[in-house]
Amino acid sequence: MRVLLLHNRYQLAGGEDGVVQAEKSLLEVNGHQVSLLEVSNHNIKNPWDKAVTAVSAIYSYSAKQKVKSEIARFSPDVVHVHNFFPLLSPSVYDACREHKVPVVQTLHNYRLACPKAIPFRDGKVCEDCIGELMPWQSVVHGCYRNSRVQSSVVAAMNTWHRVQGTWQERVDAYIVFTQFQKAKMVQAGLPIEKFHIKPNFVFTSNSLEETNKANNYFLFVGRLSEEKGVSNLIDSYLQNNISTPLKIVGEGPLRATLEQKTQNSNVGNIIEFLGFQDKHKVLTLMHNAQSLIFPSIWYEGFPLTIAEAFSCGLPVIAPKLGSMAEIVEDGVNGLHFEPGNSIDMAAKIKFAISHPETIITMGKNARLTYEKKYASDANYQQLIAIYQEVINQKSVV
Repeated sequence: MRVLLLHNRYQLAGGEDGVVQAEKSLLEVNGHQVSLLEVSNHNIKNPWDKAVTAVSAIYSYSAKQKVKSEIARFSPDVVHVHNFFPLLSPSVYDACREHKVPVVQTLHNYRLACPKAIPFRDGKVCEDCIGELMPWQSVVHGCYRNSRVQSSVVAAMNTWHRVQGTWQERVDAYIVFTQFQKAKMVQAGLPIEKFHIKPNFVFTSNSLEETNKANNYFLFVGRLSEEKGVSNLIDSYLQNNISTPLKIVGEGPLRATLEQKTQNSNVGNIIEFLGFQDKHKVLTLMHNAQSLIFPSIWYEGFPLTIAEAFSCGLPVIAPKLGSMAEIVEDGVNGLHFEPGNSIDMAAKIKFAISHPETIITMGKNARLTYEKKYASDANYQQLIAIYQEVINQKSVV
């Protein structure tokens, strides 16, 4: 099978970029020919670039031509779009349609339902725009990049292509990660019959660095930003006399504030900020931690961090919210707490501390969950089945 992947990289590297590379490698390892057409937001450097991007985000004729040329050159059996925003634009669907090539679209975020892509505003989940023909609330609040002008561009893109039937007619199959995400995107108006649930996967490593298992600690891995809820996690430690060490891996706009919050406090020597760490180091930390704490206060899509933790046999303490409530099974491979509730989070942390045998069992279940749902072999079979289905449908049209 010949597969053309389309992807727009953001200026700040994220999980989507890793997923694209992982799926490309997975397909190639299994004997498929893959071409990756990738553009990057790093090319947006000045006000003129931003102005041109704003217009082309709605419909880019140059991107359409670029994709048509690549289709003509490569002759793919299927085109898999990962991210078209903003440089490729939805025009890529028309390029595929004109060449009669089926299109699969992975929804890595909630962009087609929420211009910000993260349904989160003013410190809490926000669904004001989900299902609205014109997501005007996003413009009023400047949800995208804190800019009403830029928000209006994304809102216009969503509205125009909804009216034109782009989301309903130009995509043959949508891939989402959970039942919860599917429900939200159907609520946003996408056709339910085109959805396939396929979670992301992670490759495991057999060369993890062993450390002293007596060094018991909890672990947070993620961006240090408001929606990730790490401030609530620190509050759990500050207010509830938790003495088991916490290692925080990641960078973000809140790092300085969070570090200041812990200095000269009763947890100053307990909470350690490790900053950015490479993947091997993160997996090593997971391999030797007691539990991963994932305190996010928004819906999430599919946090690769949780799948990575499961691959290391690490249970996860997470809120009963959005996709996390579906991925983490309470009492099986982790624990649930009430979203945004630092007291309840602390109670679950203390439960983990006082029930080590239960946590060991949950860790074993976490590994079994990984092997069943998030290992590469099972994921490959799911992906190819989706590709084959849209190819077969196109051949009979």
